[in-house]
Amino acid sequence: MIRYPRRTVLRAGAALVGASAFGFPAIVRAQTERIRIGHLTPLTGFLGVIGSYAQLGVKLAAEEINASGGILGKQVDLLSEDSINPATAATKAQRMLEQDGAVVLLGEISSASSLTIMQVAERNKKVFFSTGARSDALRGKNCNKYSFHCDIPNTVMVNAVGTALSQKGMVRGKKFFTLTADYIFGHDLLKAAKAFFGTHDANLIGDELIATDATDFSPYLLKVRQAKPDVVCCNLAGNQVTNLVKQYAEFGLPYPLVGFNLNTGDAWAAGAGNLSGTWPTVWYHTLANPASQAFVAAFSKKYGKPPENHAWIDYITLKLLAEAINTTKSTDSNELITYFEKQSQFDIMKARKAYFRAWDHQLVQEAYPFTVKPKDQMKDQWDMLVLGDAVPVANDPLETIYPTREQNPCEMKA
Repeated sequence: MIRYPRRTVLRAGAALVGASAFGFPAIVRAQTERIRIGHLTPLTGFLGVIGSYAQLGVKLAAEEINASGGILGKQVDLLSEDSINPATAATKAQRMLEQDGAVVLLGEISSASSLTIMQVAERNKKVFFSTGARSDALRGKNCNKYSFHCDIPNTVMVNAVGTALSQKGMVRGKKFFTLTADYIFGHDLLKAAKAFFGTHDANLIGDELIATDATDFSPYLLKVRQAKPDVVCCNLAGNQVTNLVKQYAEFGLPYPLVGFNLNTGDAWAAGAGNLSGTWPTVWYHTLANPASQAFVAAFSKKYGKPPENHAWIDYITLKLLAEAINTTKSTDSNELITYFEKQSQFDIMKARKAYFRAWDHQLVQEAYPFTVKPKDQMKDQWDMLVLGDAVPVANDPLETIYPTREQNPCEMKA
């Protein structure tokens, strides 16, 4: 126990009395006039590049919401921090709810960190919007009542790319070799890929699990050369994708490299001429949608570069949250959950509106495959990708590319 001199204690007590009389009511009043929202995203480590875009996107959304009158007439007080790793993410999430007065949490890209924040949200009975984590397990066996999932899950990414590859004759009867991130996201993505291969008569002839801190991929690429597959599939994440595609180009392997996961920030970082093949995305800044183009213009004007897909998804998540709070006239988690479970539709700057499924809290929306422009056709460093047609096609229900109730083991507790 630390002891202080009696005179020091008396001075501190007098200061507290003065604060109670004059300062604290003003502080409390200032806090109640704002709506605090906790935002966590990786700003360091292998996901740091795309996490920085997420932070820029959510900050722009908060500024626009405040400029238009706030939420329920109150200004948004955005608390945005680096989640760093799963343990730190959980600690910061708890502090934001318990000490900082956040009424809701949103953000994250790492599936491992998102899982720990989900657990904090459930314990505290506060809503959490997982904006960038893609593991099927989060909205499957690990689902809970207080967590909502905004990005497309692994199964959708596999279906988007797999459909595009099938149309090119690159799946049935072909030999695949996969390179997979060795954590919950990668394991989950590999599971989805194996399911797709199994139902489309493709053969998985090799897989390598790769630690998230690995930077030299030459040992794995030598195994690829020995295996002689028809197609090599990347199941990595973050800047590991960037490093892999650069080294793959240097190796000069003749097998096409495709991927079941890619974020556009990592594609840009790979540099012109290094990336090729077919990959999935949830959004891209060239999408021909008026609202989407208005967002791109505002983001580009403010930050001097176009938004990456995580900037978009954190931006639209805060916007739809603001819409929900204004509609329900409440920040109470149970009221928000009830509202979202009615499958209210939201404009997310795509051709079709999106909604959260009531039974697994997945945001159901379109996805896209994309291919890579030749270097000599790029207008600038960001003009790299060409969006394919949205999946599912216009006349098919959105849910046709998502895991069904039979495929998804989510059992949400009341």
